[in-house]
Amino acid sequence: MVIAMLTVSVSTSYAAGAYRVGDQGAEIAEIQGQLVLLGYDVMADGAFGPATVEAVKEFQKSCGMKADGLIGPATYAALLGRDMPDISRGMNYIARRLVASSMDYIGVPYVFGGTSPYGFDCSGYVQYVFANAGISLPRTADVQYEYGTPISTTDLVAGDLVFFSTYTYGASHVGIYLGDNNFIHASSSRGVTIDSLGGSYWSSRYIGARRIL
Repeated sequence: MVIAMLTVSVSTSYAAGAYRVGDQGAEIAEIQGQLVLLGYDVMADGAFGPATVEAVKEFQKSCGMKADGLIGPATYAALLGRDMPDISRGMNYIARRLVASSMDYIGVPYVFGGTSPYGFDCSGYVQYVFANAGISLPRTADVQYEYGTPISTTDLVAGDLVFFSTYTYGASHVGIYLGDNNFIHASSSRGVTIDSLGGSYWSSRYIGARRIL
């Protein structure tokens, strides 16, 4: 049963409705394709990364707009010549925002019992990232494993939680799936980092996934 609760105010950045770093998909590829046609140095690969940010900033400067690297309604209309679609609603949009924000903490050290950017443990990190998206999760990995909907590995999408049995039986470690078989988590040895589900260590300890969004 899905027990995660959305707060009334999800986030001002969600409500603002803008494409930004971390977004992926056909709409991003279309934006990039238009930038390519205009002569900007970016690949139309559907992933909004640093190169796309720089290209968007240059385009915004050329139009006399605020160069913030975000594709909001004004930038979208200037670039593509039509109104921007509504992207501020729906759990898929929230999942993309959550994945993007999860990257902000790469390199934060591991602290047992840590629940803040000064130091995270695995479940504290997941709880913190989801809380920033307005979604309440319990504190520990074993209880987080009881939330949401169980899904198979083949059905994983960005924003799903992936669980592992490490130092004790059952779900004792958790991370956030990013796509392309990668997940982000608070590692006890490296802090917040990205690893592959296909790696020998993690694949041998993987026990399942849950969809919260």
